[in-house]
Amino acid sequence: MDILIKAAQLILALIILVTVHEFGHYIFARIFGVKVNRFYLFFNPYFSLLRYDPMKGTLDIFARNGKPGTFSLRVGKEHVSRPDGRPTWRDTVYGLGWVPLGGYCDIAGMVDETKDASKLAAEPQSWELRSKPAWQRLCVMVAGVVLNFVLAIIIYTGIAFHWGDRVIPFQAMTEGMDFSNEFVEAGFRNGDILQSIDGKAVDAKDYSVTWDLIQPGTSVGVLRNGEPVEISISDALIRQIATKGKEYMPMTMRVPVVVAKTMNGEPAALAGIEPGDRILAVGNDTTPAITEFMPSLQAHKGQTVPVRVQHADGTLAMLDVEISDAGKIGIQMVSPLEIFEPQVVEYGLFQSIPRGWEIGTDRLASYVSSMRLVFTKEGAQSLGGFGTLGDLFPSAWNWYSFWQITAFLSIILAFMNIIPIPGLDGGYTLFLLVEMITGRKPSDKFLEIVNTCGFAFLLLLLVYANGNDIYRFFLK
Repeated sequence: MDILIKAAQLILALIILVTVHEFGHYIFARIFGVKVNRFYLFFNPYFSLLRYDPMKGTLDIFARNGKPGTFSLRVGKEHVSRPDGRPTWRDTVYGLGWVPLGGYCDIAGMVDETKDASKLAAEPQSWELRSKPAWQRLCVMVAGVVLNFVLAIIIYTGIAFHWGDRVIPFQAMTEGMDFSNEFVEAGFRNGDILQSIDGKAVDAKDYSVTWDLIQPGTSVGVLRNGEPVEISISDALIRQIATKGKEYMPMTMRVPVVVAKTMNGEPAALAGIEPGDRILAVGNDTTPAITEFMPSLQAHKGQTVPVRVQHADGTLAMLDVEISDAGKIGIQMVSPLEIFEPQVVEYGLFQSIPRGWEIGTDRLASYVSSMRLVFTKEGAQSLGGFGTLGDLFPSAWNWYSFWQITAFLSIILAFMNIIPIPGLDGGYTLFLLVEMITGRKPSDKFLEIVNTCGFAFLLLLLVYANGNDIYRFFLK
């Protein structure tokens, strides 16, 4: 039942994301007077689950490609093309395929991996994409990516408006904060719990509180080992950090290492570490928080060391764990929102819009920065397919989690599609930009070859990613 619920959430998310992406291509093609032959959700090799032809006024169920359906219903009257040849929405066949790997928008006059250049040998027609200016073709190509990102912003805006933000008040961070070297030299200690600034209690909704600390003469109240301590911000500290960039973080929350999930066949699971366990030490290193835990793993990579854990029932255990050469043991950690008591920050409609934009752009930036890990051995081994995607969703239906994950997947889909690989939107975009700069258009035969090669590469990547899922689930 858990698998079915996860699968249902994944399929619903894919329906939303693919429909929005392909609709971006469709609507801009229509705006520029380009004919769209077919608009399909999911792929339809050999047959379609549903096929609607507005020109014929028919709805076919279980229809083999190019043939009538097992059940064919008359849902409207027949139409003829416009006398001026300009395409309308009725010139498009709309369908539902049976392979949920994506979808497609078959645009007239476009060379892709599904058609060869010989099919475009005739003189370009006014309603074909290839007859349009490069800037219009560029708009059609990037529209799917843009709409996916816009969808993510809309979803994050809706989440902010309906559910608000769950934030952790500084006073609820029972493990305290980690401070930069400059702040430690100024008198702060890792583990200090923020209490007040100039006698006023810090507010969970005040996102600028970290910068309020960096004001000359500011008095910061902290709780250290249960005792209140006052620390004054000096001019010397200000001078020390004056040259730091905007990415400088004077402090970060200390998060204990609590295991949410262990990966099948990975060191943690093999050693007996279970969800709910808290890792207290790695070898001789005490690891009260992630700050100490991650460096300790790196220091012991490739070794088998005793790891002290505290089980959910409070009992302690020493387990021998083999740390990988990359300094990993194969665990997911519990979110701080599940460890500390969060507070809800509510937003009005006009407040939720900039908040949605802020979350969306932050998610995109963090995902892009993490992509460099894919090109490492560890990153390649961690690639996953539909099993990994489905596992992102909770085993019980939760709309908050569903929309959070769907928005993030929309950002992933947008970014992955704009990568300049032939067969993806980014590949077409790259060739169009080259054409706009050089004034020379690549030949249809060249586009056919590179798109076929790109499609083959993407297919191999798909097989590899899903093979990783199968290997991890059944073998490892």
